[in-house]
Amino acid sequence: MSGYVFDTKHDRYPVAAHVFLVERGRILLLRRAGRGYADGQLGLPAAHVERGQALTVSVVREVAEELGIDLAPADLRPGGTMFRWAGEPRVDIFFVAESWQGTPEIREPRKCSELVWADPEDLPGDTLDFVATAWADAREGRTLREYGFASVPM
Repeated sequence: MSGYVFDTKHDRYPVAAHVFLVERGRILLLRRAGRGYADGQLGLPAAHVERGQALTVSVVREVAEELGIDLAPADLRPGGTMFRWAGEPRVDIFFVAESWQGTPEIREPRKCSELVWADPEDLPGDTLDFVATAWADAREGRTLREYGFASVPM
């Protein structure tokens, strides 16, 4: 990336990469803590994509830091994209992984208070609202969804 200069003339949307870790038909959810957004609710392992970093590299980095598992970019299957309103516009990229090395455990207790393996067709009531929709999109092969905007059907 030598010589690259970040374009500061245009607004940028926050981009996050999420992963559905699937084992025996269940997905791994993390109870959010100490983040200031959706604390106490269940969400997916996710990474803010850092400038100059690939989406898959961001996910691999984050699951290693948060869960202590080794996931290779080749283990990630695209699961869809969601342009979502969450008090601000966000771009969420979803992946599905069914293999990794290690056993997920809480490695950052200041960010996560509990790990929950859940049936994706019957998610706990305190799961972030967009997770079920993102799972349905990943399962059905829907590549793009706009979510949470008043002018767009959900």
